[in-house]
Amino acid sequence: MTIRRFSSRTTPLDQGFLADQLQGARSYHRIAGYFTSSLFEVAHEWLESVADVRIVCNVDLSPEDLKVAQLREARMLGRWNERSIEAESLLNRERYRRLDAFLARRGQVIRVAPDSLCGFLHGKAGVIERADGRKVGFIGSMNETRHGWQQHYEILWEDDSPEGVAWIEAEFEHLWNAAKPLPEAVCREVRRRGRRFEVDLGEIATEETLAPAALIESPLYREGMSLQPWQQGFVTECLRHYKDHGQVRLLLADEVGLGKTLSLGTAALTLCLLAEQTRRRRKPIVIFAPATLCEQWQTEMIDKLGIPCARWHSTRKVWLDTEARAISPSGPEHIARCPLRIGIVSTGLMVQPSREKAILVGIGYAVVILDEAHKARSRQGYGADAGEPNALLAFMHAIADRTDHLLLGTATPIQTKAEDLWDLVRVLHRGSQGFVLGHALSDWHCPERVLPLLGGAQRVEDIDYGWQLLRSPLPTRDSTNEPNARRLFHNLREDLGLRASDHLAGALTDLPPELRDDLETELDRVIDGASFFQRENPLVRHVVLRKRTTLEERGLLDKIAVNVHPETGLVKDPHLFNALFQDIALRTTPDFDRAYQEAREFGSVLAKRGKGGGFMKNLMQQRVCSSVVAGINTATKLLAGRTVTEQTEEGEEEVAVQTDTERAALQTLLVALEGMTDDPKLRAIRYYLNEESWLDLGCIIFSQYYDTARWVADALAAEHPVETIGLYAGADRSRLYREGQAVGIAREALKRMVADHDIRIMVATDAACEGLNLQTLGTLINVDLPWNPTRLEQRIGRIKRFGQARATVDMLNLVHQGTVDETVYARLSERMRNRYDLFGGLPDTIKDDWIDDLETLGEKMDRYIEERRQATGFDLRYNDSIKPADDAWRDCAAVLARRDFDNLMRRGWSA
Repeated sequence: MTIRRFSSRTTPLDQGFLADQLQGARSYHRIAGYFTSSLFEVAHEWLESVADVRIVCNVDLSPEDLKVAQLREARMLGRWNERSIEAESLLNRERYRRLDAFLARRGQVIRVAPDSLCGFLHGKAGVIERADGRKVGFIGSMNETRHGWQQHYEILWEDDSPEGVAWIEAEFEHLWNAAKPLPEAVCREVRRRGRRFEVDLGEIATEETLAPAALIESPLYREGMSLQPWQQGFVTECLRHYKDHGQVRLLLADEVGLGKTLSLGTAALTLCLLAEQTRRRRKPIVIFAPATLCEQWQTEMIDKLGIPCARWHSTRKVWLDTEARAISPSGPEHIARCPLRIGIVSTGLMVQPSREKAILVGIGYAVVILDEAHKARSRQGYGADAGEPNALLAFMHAIADRTDHLLLGTATPIQTKAEDLWDLVRVLHRGSQGFVLGHALSDWHCPERVLPLLGGAQRVEDIDYGWQLLRSPLPTRDSTNEPNARRLFHNLREDLGLRASDHLAGALTDLPPELRDDLETELDRVIDGASFFQRENPLVRHVVLRKRTTLEERGLLDKIAVNVHPETGLVKDPHLFNALFQDIALRTTPDFDRAYQEAREFGSVLAKRGKGGGFMKNLMQQRVCSSVVAGINTATKLLAGRTVTEQTEEGEEEVAVQTDTERAALQTLLVALEGMTDDPKLRAIRYYLNEESWLDLGCIIFSQYYDTARWVADALAAEHPVETIGLYAGADRSRLYREGQAVGIAREALKRMVADHDIRIMVATDAACEGLNLQTLGTLINVDLPWNPTRLEQRIGRIKRFGQARATVDMLNLVHQGTVDETVYARLSERMRNRYDLFGGLPDTIKDDWIDDLETLGEKMDRYIEERRQATGFDLRYNDSIKPADDAWRDCAAVLARRDFDNLMRRGWSA
């Protein structure tokens, strides 16, 4: 029983100690420091014959991260990928292959411990049991790496005394039992890196591997995240259409919060790469979205997919990059010459005649995406233009005829009645050579004829009518996953001599008797209660809809409940709570009431102009209801003769003071605002952060106005000087606060700090909402109430997502007593009863004319919900595409080099 001392200065530690002790050993238990790919790089040959190998490593994760398996995987991969994947994989390929082989044979022999367990595992030690049963303990400074054992100056003490060995074993067992298994995703990444190689676009063999090759090392995957199975499934559906028809015509109608932006963006990228492979003329790829979503699209495309996109600024008439910098000359004619491969344009430009609109109508497109596509619709009501397409729908009719691939996105494809869906499907039909709805006389063009079939009220029993419906458009074999229908469609095309691209079949008399029998059999077949034409119809083929509840039932989404505040029964101190709130609204002061009344008066004066509608009338009301600061800043700006621009759902609206009456009303309002000494919303935020302990849980605070968000961040930073606070906003306005100082900071850095639990309070604007993953925070405060349940659901989706450690998160909605906001929220909250699905049945936007008649607002919402419930009774779902892919994208080893990919996406539109 002796202690032996080793120094790498005098003795090679790998040969002089490790090799000697591991020869014929029974077990090897090791505290190895930080986990890297170089584990076993030196010892792997000697460990091959050791039966019991266990290694515990350090990983820079918090205890909260380790609680959730998916988050643990993502965070570990994100940490690993901070270094250059390209260089790591090239220089250390053999190392990855050895590690992969060892893990494949031995299983879970590595565990990782969080920093919180004992800080960084700087102490290195181990116990080796020799072939004769004798145990040897060792303690030293070397990592389990080639550098640690062979190159660095290291020291090691060997101790074979029973008490020394027992002491090391106790330390090891404590760490091993507290640690977690090495995530499977990390093991798969080890395997992928051992096989990784870069390819040119022309070397990618199949359409199915284009998107994985381009995106497997995108920011999303480098962060340890991945596209969800249903998002991959949408790309698969696009490729199915591409193979069958040479064109893609799809409406993505997934529910809010399921990641339509990433689904559509990935599909657009795939179609772009296909076009590049065929070396066709580089036609434009354009994303049309409401003005309020254009910046969100641009941010998510670069932050998640690594795709740089240009955004057209409707006022400046110039293309902007992700930092809001001009990257093109100014002038409406330059809208046809986007300097990047993908351009983003506001649909607000299409509402009124404009030079840009006229130019866009004359362009041919490779890919067009229309987000919030339900805004393209037939005019409602009973006037002379009732039933006619609105300006956006008419524009899309013209665009569709000139577009190779057309993708529409909306969470609300049906607005008031089932017939609304046909507005969008008819857009898909344009330019499709008929494969969407068939020839001009097909019944599929007429919702009143086929809705009873789709809803199950009627069955097709007559084979003549069944063939009439089936022959145009004739489905392809791959248009369905149901085996019997696939066989029927294949046999029909083969016997009739039709190609996949043919969409019209002949008369029923052309069918041989056996095929007629097969058709009759299928018309009679009922599967899961659905008849043939409920399952097999053009709408199912061209509308992809997945529901959150379905994904939750299949275990693909965590079912996270939401407690909606303010609610007396949910707070710790009802007395303090009641001093702030009256039911669902904040108690106000006489100063606020006076300021709000003056804001209403100013709105009434503006509304006399006779244009601008709800925007004019509600301009100052909404800002005052957001915060006193937002009201003061807006009033000051207008009185200085400047223009206020608002991003509305229809586009950019502008207002400036024009008359003495307007100026006088605004001055009166400003005096009232400046007389306020405190804001009830700030008091409520303080109460929930401090008294209800939301600060301990982590909190994201949202506002639709930057002025309000900045004010909240400034105020909280002053009250919590030792707290690190982030302000997450568009362009270059993000900030970081600590100890009385504030600095500008990139959004990515803020996101990383939240993920690392370095930030517990994040204040954000809606412009930065998409793509923001804040599952380490457990509560959310809406400082103001956008009259848009979709926007509210996007906000709660920042924390109600996979990796959230809390089974129930908390959301506080702040509205002032006696305001329009209170009335609107009262009607909303009455309908937000399902703690797991708050917004599922609510309209995407509360319309201005609904606000005009607040007494009937609830009735209008109920009518909308009921009509949607009835209208969506037929099956539009693609549940098969929800399943995870067999050949997972994360395993893709053939990689399109990021430099080549970036160069490709920075090639502008051909003139």
